[in-house]
Amino acid sequence: MKDIARQAGVFFIPPLLYLTMRIIWYTTRKTFHNANAIEAGQYVCVTWHGELFMSPQAYRHIHKYSPASAIISSHFDGELIAGTLKFLHIRPLRGSTRKGARQVLLQAFKSIKHAEEILITPDGPRGPRHSMSDGAVGIALKSKLPIFVMNFTAKSYWQLSSWDKFVIPKPFTKVDFYIQSLNIEGMEHEEAKAYLLGKMLENTIV
Repeated sequence: MKDIARQAGVFFIPPLLYLTMRIIWYTTRKTFHNANAIEAGQYVCVTWHGELFMSPQAYRHIHKYSPASAIISSHFDGELIAGTLKFLHIRPLRGSTRKGARQVLLQAFKSIKHAEEILITPDGPRGPRHSMSDGAVGIALKSKLPIFVMNFTAKSYWQLSSWDKFVIPKPFTKVDFYIQSLNIEGMEHEEAKAYLLGKMLENTIV
């Protein structure tokens, strides 16, 4: 019975989530700050786990046709996220850069070789919130790709009590998207992690 309920959830929840995301997207007043910093080319794209309601849509707004893959956990909530992102033409890479890292990183580098961009939440899949795992920096350094940072703030929003304090802007509110292009080539790994963490904390809801 539990398996049937899970399968039903995986089938029905993602399209409902996607529909809700699009309703919020089209009813909010959006401002994109520094979006012209993202030039044509390939990036490692990062956002906080708690910003997944809006940031993938912002990514698709800026990179409308870029082939993309997202590293998503193999947990049930990851299945729901994967199913939802497929509507944005973002292919899931199932796994975690913390657990079973080798397999998912190999998938990521294979995707990069096929000219795909990689989307990753540095504090996913289980936190702590706004922490910086090794994955995004490791992929960017090894592939020598710049990092596309997506954060947002909203004037009015709901914030869930989950570990990531998931943020859902309210309809008709003002949403500010903050876009950054970062080059970490030549940095040491820990230096790059600290630099990326600082940049991602500049414009986010605490």
